[in-house]
Amino acid sequence: MKPGIKQILTMPGNGELITVEGWIRTKRDSKGVTFLEINDGSTLKNLQVVIADTFPDYQSITRELTTGSSVTIKGKLIESPGKGQAVEVVAGEITILGTASPEEYALQKKHHTFEFLREIAHLRPRSNSFGAVARVRSAMSFAVHTFFQERGFVYVHTPIITGSDCEGAGEMFQVTTLPLDNIPLKDGNIDFSQDFFGKKAALTVSGQLEGETYACALKNIYTFGPTFRAENSNTSRHLAEFWMIEPEMAFCDIHGNMDIAEEFLKYIFQYVLDACPDDMDFFNTRISKGLIDNLQHIIKSRFKRITYTEAVESLVDARADFEFPVEWGIDLQSEHEKFLTEQVYRLPVIITDYPKQIKAFYMKINDDNRTVRAMDILVPRLGEIVGGSEREADLTKLKNRIVECGLDPDDYWWYLDLRRFGTVPHAGFGLGFERVIQFVTGMQNIRDVIPFPRAVKTLEF
Repeated sequence: MKPGIKQILTMPGNGELITVEGWIRTKRDSKGVTFLEINDGSTLKNLQVVIADTFPDYQSITRELTTGSSVTIKGKLIESPGKGQAVEVVAGEITILGTASPEEYALQKKHHTFEFLREIAHLRPRSNSFGAVARVRSAMSFAVHTFFQERGFVYVHTPIITGSDCEGAGEMFQVTTLPLDNIPLKDGNIDFSQDFFGKKAALTVSGQLEGETYACALKNIYTFGPTFRAENSNTSRHLAEFWMIEPEMAFCDIHGNMDIAEEFLKYIFQYVLDACPDDMDFFNTRISKGLIDNLQHIIKSRFKRITYTEAVESLVDARADFEFPVEWGIDLQSEHEKFLTEQVYRLPVIITDYPKQIKAFYMKINDDNRTVRAMDILVPRLGEIVGGSEREADLTKLKNRIVECGLDPDDYWWYLDLRRFGTVPHAGFGLGFERVIQFVTGMQNIRDVIPFPRAVKTLEF
């Protein structure tokens, strides 16, 4: 396998013959010499290729070398006399693999808005910003697996098609093979018995419930896969298809849950700083100044742990002009979360013991019967980044909560079985992967940190 440009840039410029493969980013002609900037996606940096006018068919071939064209170039790797690069390639042989018309190639210009690039998602990975996002996303994916594998967690693939609603919100994409032009009815309702699964099915919003079944057999597991939510929202914070990281730990309470979540965030932040220095410097310089300092501050900090009640008291005492008024029982909004992390504590904050009426049925109820052992981790600039809880391990209490939340216990018979047979304290959390990448890169729109965004009225690619 030939070395990529990332590797070539670290090699000595001693005249060695090498082969470069990639796409032309820029072309510049100067007094009988043509300079190409070649990139193959392995690094943010380009490799300069020099073509002297003594090159065979110089005029003809340089005319075909346009931005976006793909090439294979063989030549000598030498020390570069110019500024900005340690080495460069003197071309000896050029093969044009694919041309790109300057009049039609959308990335001919150097600068484009992210909104425009969203319309050409098939080409935007060739831009600096989206190439850097892709490399950071890849590195962070590896870091996720490394963190859990090093600690003995078992990776479990939970189902994408499900018959249960983990969150109870009902915002799920239905999966069906019923003919939409002639849907079978029974007593005026859709007859799902004739559907593929014989019952109503949907794309999952979370792998948590299924993950719990494996945690109650293997102790510590994690899931990392696509999830879906049919929320009719067209904001910069929402996607219809996104990836979730969801560890579940048996013999673990809310405190152990908070410990592992804090450790996990610090680990993946440090990993991406170490693995992607050039890309992170790009984001720090071009996208969000102070980004690296913010991440390093989080890594070095001990997260502040407070209860929901204490959080509400802090917000009320601040007498700030919030768009959403603060009182006990509300679901904290992004403005409240950012205020707590940026103004009150100036640290990442873990909030626990939320009112049970604003949390899911599976969360363990506290002795006060008003709050549950939930925990959310808030970070500066973004707000909530992790949500989790200790799960309800008591069969009777769980069944009552399912009914209280307007759900049918029969739909969760298998989930209830975990409490019937060898129940244990267990806990877990969920982390939206795109939200983490958004936070790490400073990108403002969540649609710019996933290769092909799926959102309301958006399904082009």
